[in-house]
Amino acid sequence: MFTCGIDVGSVSAEAVILDKNENKNRICTYIISPTGGDSKEAALSVFNSALSKAGIAQEQIESVVATGYGRQNIPFADKNITEITCHAKGILYFFPQTRTVIDIGGQDSKVIKLDPDGNPLDFLMNDKCAAGTGRFLEVMSKALDINLENFAEIFKKTKDKVDISSTCTVFAESEIVSLIGHGVNKNKIIKGLVYSITNRIISMVERIGLEEPVCMTGGVAKNLAVVDALSEKLKVKIYVPSEPQITGALGAAILAG
Repeated sequence: MFTCGIDVGSVSAEAVILDKNENKNRICTYIISPTGGDSKEAALSVFNSALSKAGIAQEQIESVVATGYGRQNIPFADKNITEITCHAKGILYFFPQTRTVIDIGGQDSKVIKLDPDGNPLDFLMNDKCAAGTGRFLEVMSKALDINLENFAEIFKKTKDKVDISSTCTVFAESEIVSLIGHGVNKNKIIKGLVYSITNRIISMVERIGLEEPVCMTGGVAKNLAVVDALSEKLKVKIYVPSEPQITGALGAAILAG
């Protein structure tokens, strides 16, 4: 039986097609694409692209479940489920023993605590401020004129950092421009920025209560600088799925049917 999960976020949309059988669920294919200005169109686009990539007709899909902030705008979905539940279910596909999930997306971040059976016990979400999200990193990358892909290497090789005092994205950008104007080394600024993001996430983790194993999902999980900084500060190993952006859509596909 084939099912499909669609996760429509503020920045990107993902679709996962799952082959569900009695022995083990298998990911047939997945698609990641920018959401753009129309969440309904983005959902339809990733759905059709996933069908095409998998070589599966729409009629073969038994059930479609939508999640993410745009989940209620997907008319062809059979039902919609919150991203908290879907992320919890999706991460267990990769790491069945997970107890804490740190999810950092384009414009929000959340920490989810799971019970021994993988059910969500508690969560905290920051969706009011871009600080501590992928959007924050993108803005700072442009201000520094340094590609985000280079942050991990720079973070690793740079010993000193410059503390970024501003917690607001707009003010932090102004602070960085000022630092650059005063000739401060950009590598030190990047190291400070990464710690600035992790400090906001750590405060959320501390309020929830850290339990291991800890896993990280969302687009920012691809930035190893942030993963390494969180691991260092929390003093735990952080596990990252092979494709951390599809966890929500994968959980939705698992819950379908």
